Amino acid sequence: MINYSFHTLKNGLKIILHKDLSTALVSVNMLYSVGAKDENSDKTGFAHLFEHLMFSGSKNYKDFDAIVEESAGESNAFTNNDYTDYYITLPSTHLETALMLESDRMHNLNISQKSLDVQKNVVIEEFKQRYLNQPYGDVWMLIRELSYKTHPYQWSTIGKDISHIENASLEDVKSFYNKYYCPNNAILCIAGNFDKKEAMQLCEKYFGRVEKGNEIVRERIKEPVQTQKRELRVKRNVPQSAIYISFPMASRLENEYYAFDLLSDILSNGRSSRLYNRLVKEEKLFTEVNAFITGDVEEGLFVLTGKYADNVNLEEGKDALMRELHKISNEEIDAQEFQKVKNKFESTMAFSQIKNIDIAMNLCYFEHLGNIEQINNEVNSYQNLTVEYVQQVAKKSFKEEKSNILYYEAE
Repeated sequence: MINYSFHTLKNGLKIILHKDLSTALVSVNMLYSVGAKDENSDKTGFAHLFEHLMFSGSKNYKDFDAIVEESAGESNAFTNNDYTDYYITLPSTHLETALMLESDRMHNLNISQKSLDVQKNVVIEEFKQRYLNQPYGDVWMLIRELSYKTHPYQWSTIGKDISHIENASLEDVKSFYNKYYCPNNAILCIAGNFDKKEAMQLCEKYFGRVEKGNEIVRERIKEPVQTQKRELRVKRNVPQSAIYISFPMASRLENEYYAFDLLSDILSNGRSSRLYNRLVKEEKLFTEVNAFITGDVEEGLFVLTGKYADNVNLEEGKDALMRELHKISNEEIDAQEFQKVKNKFESTMAFSQIKNIDIAMNLCYFEHLGNIEQINNEVNSYQNLTVEYVQQVAKKSFKEEKSNILYYEAE
């Protein structure tokens, strides 16, 4: 059970406090409700660009990282399709330093042509190295474009096209910052050894003076129900041919989400899993195979992947993967196998509650979902699943007309 208290400043900043006297550290996590899905289709990659820009200095503190390191701390950030997250862990005696830095870059970020040019070059180089010049690097770009036709999940966080970052103007970037980097679009969590009264006084001191931003009007774009199979075949200079099959799945807020997550683990949770045993060890169609969910807040994807063994027909491998989906949908699932996967989720949740930085991230995340108390109900959401319900979800979802198949063939 994670204990926490919840507060909201007048400017709309949500603050979550989790006290832990067993440590000498404190973690500060700031989640901004802006991800790749909030971008315009002709100006993508901005959410990720800001992950870099937020470390380029602010009005009062030119070198963010140096100040954190001088305080014996460490910091980092990540971006996904739904939100951007910044975190700092440092000794409890330096809590004020962390809040001071976060506050200043929330409303005084140094966005100059020079800083923009530097970070654009960093992101462009990352785009080339990780997505254009690396084996299998463009896979997720292709899968997203194949799987989504209207929803902004159709592009990756790096962006749809490298030109969008290359052409990003100072005005474009400032507009994005002013719209999304404001207290009423952020969630702050402090977790660790600190005095709650003092922490709230510091939050009021550093964030209370930040002006509230304009209310953000978000258009909820719903992907149309897929009724026809989609296929894409590409040839690339890679060592092995591969296949990627995606199916539309439930959003993070639906009970079906947990069924999909459990199904992915039954299929491919380690070397004792169904896919590995049958398709790698027994039939020797693949050298590696996997099943997972994308975990998006809105309707995401259930994905199967496999790298082919030598001289295996691409269609044969696809048919084998589809057969396994048919089996898990229609044949009896062993009770022990089912419970084993449920227990895995319980242990994973327990491990995620050891470090305060993980607790801070999770508290912000569940508040971002709109249901912070779900952090204490996640285990039950998995344990309450029945075989009948899980197979019902599988039967209606794993149909060929709902599949998106990428054949990634080695030249």
